[in-house]
Amino acid sequence: MIHYLGLIGIAAFSISGVIAAGKKHMDIFSIVLLGVVTALGGGTLRDIIIDVSPVFWIADLSYLWVSILAAVISFFLIRYVSHVLRLLLYVDAFGLALFTVLATEKTISLGISSPVAVLMGVITGIAGGMIRDVLTGRMPLLLGKEFYATPALLGAIVFTMLGEFFPLHDFNRLYAIAVIFMLRAAAIQWGLYYPRWLTYGSSD
Repeated sequence: MIHYLGLIGIAAFSISGVIAAGKKHMDIFSIVLLGVVTALGGGTLRDIIIDVSPVFWIADLSYLWVSILAAVISFFLIRYVSHVLRLLLYVDAFGLALFTVLATEKTISLGISSPVAVLMGVITGIAGGMIRDVLTGRMPLLLGKEFYATPALLGAIVFTMLGEFFPLHDFNRLYAIAVIFMLRAAAIQWGLYYPRWLTYGSSD
């Protein structure tokens, strides 16, 4: 099940890369490359930091092929979708939730401490989206006022706590994924922000 969830997350982030590039007048090769980099970037950074060799998509090429296929299909279909920006936000939220929890779980499975696993989960969840936004000249979602990294952090913490208290429960990862996605979706839908006193420059 973990493998298939990972493939779904890869596809989601690859699609988000294509959506983000949709109005940049890129050719199909550039857009597919952007989708692949978006999909694989976070996990690649994680594996480099925790010294996993080979990197996950080299060890299992299905991740690479899924990212390419998702990008190609999205390239031809996305032009028929209205409200593309809003779709990008929700697809990104889904990818964020999946990648954060799966990365946290993978790090824990390697015998690494829970605080480091939480950090690796957050880094994996947000890195692909940051790479995508930088390459397409967009303001990274992480730098906006809406909740972005916070849902990933809370979801990773929830997952590690569930693992401590209910280690044999089959749905721990699904609960944590749901926490991240619902918090992020709520931020998108209702524009949830931190209170001004928790933001830098709030007195301006």
